[in-house]
Amino acid sequence: MRDLEDQPVSVAETQRPTVAIDATEATPGDIARTTLRAKIRDHPVLVSHDGSATRESIQIADEAGALVLDTTDSSDETQSTLVRVAKTYGFSGLIWHDTPSEPIDYSRTIDDFETSEEYLVEAAIGAGAFEERADQTEVLVAIPAYNEAETIGEVVSETAQFADRIVVVDDGSDDDTAERAEKAGATVVKHRRNQGYGGALKTAFEEADRLGVEHLVILDGDGQHDPADVPNLVETQRESGAEIVIGSRFEGDSDVPLYRRFGLFVINTLTNVGLGTIGHGSWIRDTQSGFRAYDAEAIRSIARDDAIGTQMSASTDIIHHALNQNYAIEEVGTRITYDAENSNSQHPLSHGVVLIRNILTLIEQERPIMLIGVPGFLTATVGFGLGYWALTNLFHTGDFPVGLAIASLFFILSGGLACFSAVILHSIEVHLG
Repeated sequence: MRDLEDQPVSVAETQRPTVAIDATEATPGDIARTTLRAKIRDHPVLVSHDGSATRESIQIADEAGALVLDTTDSSDETQSTLVRVAKTYGFSGLIWHDTPSEPIDYSRTIDDFETSEEYLVEAAIGAGAFEERADQTEVLVAIPAYNEAETIGEVVSETAQFADRIVVVDDGSDDDTAERAEKAGATVVKHRRNQGYGGALKTAFEEADRLGVEHLVILDGDGQHDPADVPNLVETQRESGAEIVIGSRFEGDSDVPLYRRFGLFVINTLTNVGLGTIGHGSWIRDTQSGFRAYDAEAIRSIARDDAIGTQMSASTDIIHHALNQNYAIEEVGTRITYDAENSNSQHPLSHGVVLIRNILTLIEQERPIMLIGVPGFLTATVGFGLGYWALTNLFHTGDFPVGLAIASLFFILSGGLACFSAVILHSIEVHLG
């Protein structure tokens, strides 16, 4: 915890009245939400405590960017002490919020402040910033979480300074994931039962669409992703105009283990082949990264797409959707921590097998000629070669090689059936897809 005198304040912050709360009676969640709502509107925040507040409350206030004031040794009343400190910092005024469990109506409060001659005004209670539309909530960070109680609180706290709002989608956890996320300041949307990673993503998109946010950033709740990279993804999206920005493990300084690098190479190659992104400039280096930013157009479109799967293949399904919508996709470097506690509860091998199976299914549906037709043609060609060999042997020796003939027939029939199936599937895709 930093001392008050060590907490710098910018000149811009002094031009708005500071929001002040007392942490003694407030919960950590109240402190985090109040601070986040104030920071959205560029109001500095003063949090006082008399030594009886919980250590977690003080830590969250400090990490959220509030100025923390210990009034244990002060003989003045809390409000008087806060006013004195606010004037010392040069703040234009002080908004006293004595019920931090309730949101501040900033429109009414600022009107009261501007018409009042007093340095301190009481906060008006009303609709909070989190219930407003996109002009107040630009960046929403959504965190799908399933039994992430060990890490979710820290992830939410570290993310708070980079987002206007944090939503944790608790996918039917049977631990304290939801409680710890709320305590850290996140809004929690709970599934009664586990719906899978894709189901949690779907809820995140629907929530972002409901709120009308400008940017939705998805990151994992296990601590693998670095929340400090959130501004990089959002800024890249604003500058490039891309509907989707992917935090790539192959563009930055991530120390990807060799076995993961090989597995990801196989999966990324199959995915790019299946999606048809094999041309120059269209190849996606990290198709399976869950750390992504989506703009408002992508949010609306994906939230309404019922074809997005409920499991881990949802990442591929979303890219498939994006390509069908002709969305631009950018990749930026990001840092991944693979030794994070509780990270990636699914075994990498089983995870990879599931992904490859889903990708092959996608290729079968989208590229039947490539996956089935070409191998079928090659198989039939081998069969004809074996048949030619059998007939040549018959003419030259008079002996008919039954085994060779059976093998030839098997290859020809198998290859022919594969080619026929590929043509049928391709026709279905063209006319009904």
